[in-house]
Amino acid sequence: MDVNRSVPPTMVVPVLTYPDVRAAVAFLTAAFGFVERTRIGEDHRSQLAVGDEGAVIVADTGGERRPPEPGWVSHLVRVRVADVDAAFARARDHGAVVVEAPVDRPYGERDCTLEDPAGHRWQLAEAVADVAPEEFGCETVTPWPAYERRATDTPGV
Repeated sequence: MDVNRSVPPTMVVPVLTYPDVRAAVAFLTAAFGFVERTRIGEDHRSQLAVGDEGAVIVADTGGERRPPEPGWVSHLVRVRVADVDAAFARARDHGAVVVEAPVDRPYGERDCTLEDPAGHRWQLAEAVADVAPEEFGCETVTPWPAYERRATDTPGV
């Protein structure tokens, strides 16, 4: 992948529309610990880092861009965290609406779902067990490369 310092260095970058870009950035940095990296105009767009490997762009409304509508869920953004309970408490304490409190899933994840002031849904998740998809009724079609390498690694080599 070629380098371009004007864009986030990640393969997939959600672009989420907010009615107030600056208010969205303030909320996302306070509630989720995101880090603002690039500001494009005062209220047009902002690029935020999500941990070491993720990114999200906060965009203003205009043209076809509209924030979510109450009562309709068009998407959610899943963010991996080290401690879902701590991340949940931080987001809730900064005004995120609790959609679902942290819960352990049969597929080895603990997650929760929160909604930000503009109506975007955020699912915070951490791994609590290593579970093969087949153990909970799914099928591995093509293994993720990182997991495939880990399964073939020989300790001490």
